[in-house]
Parts: sequence; C-alpha cells; structure tokens
Amino acid sequence: MATSLQESPETRTPLLDDVVDGAVDYKGHQVRRSTSGGWRSASFIIGVEVAESFAYYGISSNLITFLTGPLGESTVTAAENVNIWSGTAQLLPLLGAFVADSFLGRYRTIIVASLLYILGLGLLTMSALLTSSELQIVLFFFSLYLVAVAQGGHKPCVQAFGADQFDGQDPVECKAKSSFFNWWYFGMNAGILLTFSVLVYIQDNLSWGLGFGIPCVVMVLALISFVAGTRTYRYSIKGEEESPFVRIGKVFVAALRNRRTSPSAIASEEESLGTLPDQSSEQFKFLNKALLAPDNLKKNGKVCTIAEVEEAKAVLRLFPIWATCLAYSIVCAQSSTFFTKQGATMDRTIVPGFDIPAASLQSFICLAIMMIIPIYDRILVPMARAFTREPSGITMLQRIGTGMFFSIMTMVVAALVEMKRLQTAKDYDLVDLPSATIPMSIWWLVPQYFLYGLADVFTIVGLQEFFYDQVPNELRSIGLALYLSILGVGNFLSSFLVSVIEEVTSWAGHTSWFSDNLNLAHLDYFYWFLAALSAVGLLAYMYFAKSYIYNRASTL
Repeated sequence: MATSLQESPETRTPLLDDVVDGAVDYKGHQVRRSTSGGWRSASFIIGVEVAESFAYYGISSNLITFLTGPLGESTVTAAENVNIWSGTAQLLPLLGAFVADSFLGRYRTIIVASLLYILGLGLLTMSALLTSSELQIVLFFFSLYLVAVAQGGHKPCVQAFGADQFDGQDPVECKAKSSFFNWWYFGMNAGILLTFSVLVYIQDNLSWGLGFGIPCVVMVLALISFVAGTRTYRYSIKGEEESPFVRIGKVFVAALRNRRTSPSAIASEEESLGTLPDQSSEQFKFLNKALLAPDNLKKNGKVCTIAEVEEAKAVLRLFPIWATCLAYSIVCAQSSTFFTKQGATMDRTIVPGFDIPAASLQSFICLAIMMIIPIYDRILVPMARAFTREPSGITMLQRIGTGMFFSIMTMVVAALVEMKRLQTAKDYDLVDLPSATIPMSIWWLVPQYFLYGLADVFTIVGLQEFFYDQVPNELRSIGLALYLSILGVGNFLSSFLVSVIEEVTSWAGHTSWFSDNLNLAHLDYFYWFLAALSAVGLLAYMYFAKSYIYNRASTL
C-alpha cells in the first residue's frame, strides 16, 4: 500500500478513459486527454489563424486598388487578375493538403508554409517600394504567387490540426469540435477586421510598403506563437496501412475492370461477404463491382474490401455537394472586386477631412460574422438541439443551404442598391464624370455586406465542418482543401463570366456592363444574373442534399 502511494504521476498507468486513441504527443508517446489538446491547444492555433487572415486579406482585400493605382491596370484587367490569383490561392490547398497528409504531416507543413509566407510578404514589401518598372511588376507578381503557395500549405493544415485537438469519439469533445469550427471562423474574421480597419487605411493613405510590411512582421510573431504550443498539441498517428489515395483509387480501377460483370455475380459476392442491403450499399452500386477480382488476385488477397468500397463511395458523395456550391462561391468573389469599386464612387466621408477607404467597408462582413457566431453558437444551437436532438442543432447540410439562401438575398440587395446609385448619378448629371463622387452615402452598401457575412456564418462554417468530417481520417487536410477549392474555382468562374460578359456586352461599340466608368456600366444587371444563378444552384443543392448519406453514424 505504501509503495503504491509513493508512485510518481509519470509512472502511474493512465486511466483508460483519459487516453486519446489515434493520437500521440510531440515525442510520439501515448497522449492523455487531461494534459493535451482541447481548447488550450486550439487557442494557439486560432491565434495563428488570426495572424494568417490578417496577412492574407491584407493583400487580397485591397489588391484591386493597388493594381488599378500604382500598377495602372484597367478595372476589368485588375478584377480578372484578382480573381485568378484568389482562385489559384484557394486551389493550391489541394496540393498543400496532399503533401501534409501523404508526407510531412500537418505540423511540419504549417512550419514550412509559414516560412514561405514570411519570405513572400518580405518580397512583396520590396516590390511596393520600387518605382514603376518592369522589375517591380515581375517581383510583385512573383511574391504574390509565392504567398498563394504558402497559403496553400497553411490554410487547410491549420484548421485540420486545430480540429485534431478534439476527440470526436468523446461526447464532450465532440460538441467542442463542432464549436471549434465556429470560433476558428470567428478568429479568422477578427484578423480580417484588423485588416479592414487598420491596414487598408495605411495602404491607401500612408504607404503600400508599410501596408505589406506589417503583415510580414505579424506572420513572424504567429510562427513563434505556434511553435510555443508544440508541447500541448495532439498529433495524429499515421497508420501503416495503404495510403488512402491508393485505397480509393484501387476501388475505381477494380470497378472499371469489372464493368461488364453481371449483376447476379455482384449479388452473389455481396451475399458471400455479408454486405447488408442498406441505403449506403445501394448508392453508387457500380462501385460494388470492385468486390470482385480475377482468381489469381484472390489467391494473393488483392481484392477490395467492403470497407474500401464504402470509403470510395463516401468520397464520391461529396462531389455533387461540392459542385452545387460553386454558384455560392461566385457570389463570394464579388466582395473584394466590384463591391469595392462600387464603393469607391460614392460619398465616403465619415467626418470632415476623413474618407473611409472603400475596401474598409468589407469590415462589415467581419462585424456581422463576429456578432452572429456567438449568438449562433451559444443561443441558436442549444435551442435547435432541444428540438432536433442533433449535437450541432441542425445538420451540416441544412446549415450550408441556409447560407446559400442568404447569398441570393445579398445579390438582390446589391442589385437594388446599384440601381439607386446609377439613378443618383443620372439625377446629378454625373454619368460622364467617372472621377466625380456620387452624392450617395457609402453606408448604402452596408446591408449587402451584412447579408454576405450572415451567409458566410452558415455556408462557409458548414462547408468547413462538412468536408472535415465526411472524408477518411487520413484525408482531413484534403477535405478542408476541397472546401477551399470551391472558393478557388468560384473565383475562376467569376473571372470567366466577367470576360465573357465583357465581350458580349461591349460588342459593336455598346457600353460594357463593366465599363471603367461605373456610371455607364451595369453592375446591377450582373448582380441580378448572379442572384438567378445562385437560385438555380440552391435548387440543385437541395436535390442532392436530400439524398446524401452521412459517412459516420456519429456525424453531427
């Protein structure tokens, strides 16, 4: 008895319910729930996200102003460049997530990406200090895309690594994980708000060099903070089994090889394997052909298992949801392009002698998000939980669809406000004076920014949680990269639409919808078009969401 009392905490065997399965500490040892992960570790990671958002949006939010100002590009060219860069930055997470999930791991990928971020921001600062020249343009775009590469490794891994700090098999931590996605997005928007309220003003009124240099310093501090939390983190264990990419690919190859197999042969194989005739096994039934294999492969045990087939089906189910959310992502592309140019023509005076930068109005998106998330997380979710018995109040797909509806309303309001702005320009004979300030307060734009933020709280956070939760455990960085790729493809689609509409509407000497003189342009027509496109997207989304089968029985 005396001996047992003298045992040190380090030598005692941890309680079974205190051990977190599938995770280790930074030394590779078994990790305890009470001394690792949770909100303590997540707070370090959310802090890093605040800094990264401040840096990334310190570039993207006002990029169109730098391109049309110091670099002298036209509105259409600048909007296309912004969309192409933003699209690239949001597609590159697919590459970064692949590297993390297959080779480096999330922690190391975040470290490497942070170093690239700092280098890119440093070079961007140098380019802004140069006078207008070919060297400035080359250095600027090189550093801009280096930041995009860094963001590609940083964004999906930081969020996935943060969610890894919560054990989805523990009832308490499962609820905390759902809450994490809300507060992670809250932190992200806190960083963006700092950009819009401070950094944009510095860029417009003091110095572009200083405006790009401050984010560089902030990223250095963020890297130091992230490393400081190393001892508290939980690190996912990478199993010895086949790569999930290989497993999933093998299923599709086997199904293709057996494409001519008769249904009766598949039914016999399913029966012999004990496949249950449930809803999941009936969906994408053609993949069940992967359960069959030539005799020589069966002898060697090289045949797809039921679990592998179901895993492939789970990934395939994501793509209709992914595709039907693209209309939403096209709407997302407008806040940092045409919304900003729209605001630049309006009366931006707050007090005599101080004009708010047009890009700073995007801060209302962040304010809306930061105001709504606590209400959603602390009030709406518990209320909904009492009726639905869902740990997260409503399902992830219901949350996404709700935000898509609000995005339609955003475009409707934006179109109505733009009609009012154009009419005001006519009433005051300012149509042919593109540099003149329209006597209409910039505060007219606040409702469309607020609705945009409201839509984000539902759709963006819902997409983050959905794509993290519905992919195999080893592919969670890839899952979050898939969510980001929706926004990336949306930017490319927006750029494509702008180019096509520009060509069509300027045909035979007509005034383009996107004329450099916005008083002659018709952004209102474009916004109505996007509202209609979003409505079609929502209908398609509802059709696929209704038949979607969640991957895990314990899914929120």
